[in-house]
Order: sequence, then C-alpha cells, then structure tokens
Amino acid sequence: MAMAQAAANDGVMRAADGTPLKVALARAERREKVKAVGLVLPLFAFIILSFVVPILIMLYNSVYDPDVAENLPQTVVALKQWDGKELPSEEVFAAFVADMKAAQKNKQVALVGKRLNYEISGIRSKVVATGRKVAALDAAPFKDAVIAIDKVWGEAETWATIKRSSSVYTPFYILSMLDLRQDANGSIERVPADRSIYKDILARTLGISFLVTLMTLIFGYPVAYLLATSPQKTASILMIFVLLPFWTSLLVRTTAWMILMTDGGVFAQVLNYTGITWLLNTAGLMEGEPQLFKTRFATIVAMTHIQLPFTLLPIYSVMKTISPNYMRAAKSLGGTPFYCFLRVYMPQTLPGVAAGCLLTFILCLGYYITPALVGGPTDQMISGFIERAINSENNWGKASALGVILLTATMILYYVYNKLIGIDRMKLG
Repeated sequence: MAMAQAAANDGVMRAADGTPLKVALARAERREKVKAVGLVLPLFAFIILSFVVPILIMLYNSVYDPDVAENLPQTVVALKQWDGKELPSEEVFAAFVADMKAAQKNKQVALVGKRLNYEISGIRSKVVATGRKVAALDAAPFKDAVIAIDKVWGEAETWATIKRSSSVYTPFYILSMLDLRQDANGSIERVPADRSIYKDILARTLGISFLVTLMTLIFGYPVAYLLATSPQKTASILMIFVLLPFWTSLLVRTTAWMILMTDGGVFAQVLNYTGITWLLNTAGLMEGEPQLFKTRFATIVAMTHIQLPFTLLPIYSVMKTISPNYMRAAKSLGGTPFYCFLRVYMPQTLPGVAAGCLLTFILCLGYYITPALVGGPTDQMISGFIERAINSENNWGKASALGVILLTATMILYYVYNKLIGIDRMKLG
C-alpha cells in the first residue's frame, strides 16, 4: 500500500517491485537482445571462420610472394641500384652467389626456381643446377664464373625478372590471370597472343553459367507456374519429382549423364532410331554417329538438370503468394489471357526470377565436377584451373588470383544486374 501510495504521489508508473515501468521495460528489452545475440553468435562465428576468413586468406595469397625476397635477400638489396640496361655489377653476382649457397644449404633453391619459372619458362632446372654448382665458387670474380655455369645468368631479362619478383607483395599473379604482365621497366603490357588463355577461360565460365541459367529459367518457369496454379494434391506430386534430384549426390547425377551421353549410349541410339541422325547427316550438319560425350552440349545439359530446382523453387515461392484475383480483375477489364499474364502476372514474379537466376548463376560459376566429367578440354571452367593450380602445380598464388578475379567479376555483374533490374527494390510477395 505504501509503495502504491508513493507511485500515486510522484505520478510515475512503476512495476510490482517499485521500479519505474520505463526502466523495467528497457531492462527486459536488453535481456531479449542479449538472448538473441547469444543465439545468433554461433552462426555468426561459423560464417566468419568458414567464409570470411578463407576469402581474406585468398585475397592475401593472391598478392603475397615471398620466395625470392626471403631466399635471395642480399641479391634483392644489390639489385635496387641496378638500372636494368646492362648486366648487373660484380657486387650483384657476389651477393647472388652468397644467397644461392645459403638457399642450397636450406634446400630452398627449388622455390626460387619455381617462382622464376612462372615468368621464364624452363629456368627452374637451371636455377637448381646453379644452386649445386655455386658451392665450388670461393673467390671473386663471380660474374664470369656464374655466367659460365649457365648462360641464362648473362641475360639482362633474367635479372630484371629477379628484381620484379623481389617484393614480398606483387601484382604478378593477378596480372597473369588477366593475360597481362610487367615489362623490364615495370610497365603493364599484354602477353603474346599464343600465351593468352585466362581471359578466354573467364569468358567461357561466364558464358556457360549464363546459358545454363537461361535454360533453367526457360524450363523452370512453366513448371513453377503449373505447381503454383494446380490443386494441392497434384502440386504435391509434382513437387516430389522436382525435388527428386536432391535425393542423390551431384556426382551420381553427373555419372548418370556420362552413361547417357557416351558414344553409342542411350541418347545416340534414340537419335538413330528416330532418324534425327540421318537428317543431320543429310543436311550436312553432322558426319557419322552423334558425338555428345565430352562436348559443350553435354556440359550444359547436365548442369541444367542439376541446377533446375535452384531456379524453379524461388520462382514457385513467389508465385504462390500472388492472388488469383489479379488475373480475374484484369480479364474482367477486357484483357486477353496472354496479355493479362504478360502485363499483370509476370511482373509480380520478377523477384523470384531474379533470386532464382542469381542463385543458379553464382552456383554455376564454381562448377568443377560436371565439366570435368562430361565436358571436353575446351569446356573446363575456372574452378578446374584452380584445382589444377593447387593439386598439380602447387601454385597457391595462381589459384588465389583466379579466385579473386572470379569473385570480382561476380560482384561487378551483380552490381550491374542490381542497377538494371533493381532487385534490392523488389519486395517478395
């Protein structure tokens, strides 16, 4: 009674324990926020450790290049005064001999050779051989003695390459993956046409991803419409068939397409029995039996089959929220079914189309297994070259640079797509 009387006297609403109601509500809100943060924190930590940190490491590795700087430290310092026009001085060769002896002792000569081999093909074996032979060089002059070991050390380009590679951080890997390089003066130039491959690989990856996304949209949109407008029982049965591919792994589905697409397989026999092979041969579009396996066609068909649910389901989820009253109203105003669908129904499905296509496109960019198994040599995408750089070449700088370029291209395309379509301004439903 006394507490209630005090509350009545000061005019402040209080809780049962006498705490002002405003303060009690603020405490309750803080407790709820702490609980929410506690629930989200494990997921947030998982994303940081499994997604953000690997991306940061990839960005770092794409420019981190310590092999030359750490194993030829005296040579790097001596080359700073070199103008690059003629061969370096005796001082540089003396520092080089001292560094090679130390690197040979620490078994690091191969790392230097591997790094220089990225820019000068075939120099790795010469660096390794030089590392073994410099042990016999005890007294100056060293310049003529080193050149006598291998004439590659008598070329200014070799020392210019060492000087360019002397920095711990370098743009070499990213430039190389864009078919660019630095000349002896440090200026950026294009690589020769016969060595320009990575731009084509990037264009191929984007092209295949775009085509697969388009195919999944063409096939998935009508099926999503059928699912959204059919009775619940029919739609449930159809949804089982849509989700059926998720019951098996991606590798099993790709292997099935290998069997279907192989020469003389099911698809080839169907084309023969239906007379399509004969028609194509008669028209001059094909010679002999159909060759489907290890082709771009097989790659796109297999990827379209795998990615179809990822495009279809977001479209279906948006279509289910569209009231049929819109179409009835449009038809009652005199619109034809096709016109009403085109101008009334379809614009409302664009958020789902945008989400589904964006999801499929981004997933396609990272495809490796399917192109490797059913595609030919000219159908391999960037992920295949990343795998080769890591497992076959042990070149983490190249692999990281390819990943950075792919990530950058994806972000640029998403930005352009967002500006043109305005996905961030769309409201689902």
